[in-house]
Amino acid sequence: MRSNGRGTTALAGALLVASAVFLSAAALSAQTRTSASYDPSGAIEVLSGDGPTGVASDGTNVWVTNQFGNTVVKIAPTGALLGRYRVGRNPTGIASDGASVWVANNADDTVTKLSLDGAVLGTYAAGKGPQAILLAGGNVVVANEKGNTVTRLSSTGALLGTYAVGKRPVALAVQGTNLWVVNNKDNSVTKLSATGAVLGTYPVGDGPSGIAFDGTSIWVTNFFSRNVMKLNPADGAVVAQVAVGDGPSGIALNGSDILVVNNGDNSVSVLSSAGAVFATLKVGISPYNVAVTPNGLWVTNSGSDSVSKR
Repeated sequence: MRSNGRGTTALAGALLVASAVFLSAAALSAQTRTSASYDPSGAIEVLSGDGPTGVASDGTNVWVTNQFGNTVVKIAPTGALLGRYRVGRNPTGIASDGASVWVANNADDTVTKLSLDGAVLGTYAAGKGPQAILLAGGNVVVANEKGNTVTRLSSTGALLGTYAVGKRPVALAVQGTNLWVVNNKDNSVTKLSATGAVLGTYPVGDGPSGIAFDGTSIWVTNFFSRNVMKLNPADGAVVAQVAVGDGPSGIALNGSDILVVNNGDNSVSVLSSAGAVFATLKVGISPYNVAVTPNGLWVTNSGSDSVSKR
């Protein structure tokens, strides 16, 4: 990672700052219910490019954004590099529906749609500073960290709506027809309806970065608070607060387990649905985000320009 301090870029979503998810991821694998084991015998490290940030699975292979290389790489379950493809400037968030791959180009204010063989199918305008990207309900949802908005696009890139949220939105999650947005600089999360109406904005910890919905509760990582909060999605009330490692950023679901990437500890905390930490997985330097696939957990390591499979 290029910066791991608490400076003006309160971490959260791209290496443009320091961390945040994207999910996060964002997604986002954070929305999937795939289960992978924690068998260390299959652990590998793969060099992916300059500044690996976002990670997503197309159902078979893993895709990683290299923020400082302006590329996306496609990696086989074995760790073999299958392709490297040019996209826009400072690609951060990434998501796949199994038929195509969508990439948020933070410095270009665009998103790029790729085929599974890496061909560019289209590049479409988003808001200012697209950071996280999520596929939901046949639409493409983008959190724009510099514009303090969320953009909804059709699968063909047509603009369907732009919604104001809090300061520096960096991560997204879906709960039924509602959309949850992490506002990194406001220390809050916003719940939006399917039409973009604000249903509530709720306080969380310091430097919220990642978010996931497990079917019952909303989970939010708080980078500077070194914890994860479990929220009631009905009213945003904090149900539990769990201490994890240093700099929790990306978050994902592995079956009923909650995976939390600890950017400052070079690790991933594994939590039960009740919030108990029962395992810690070591990964590369300054890990950022995590995706869960049938063949393992994949973590982007921004400081070692690698991806860890665990």
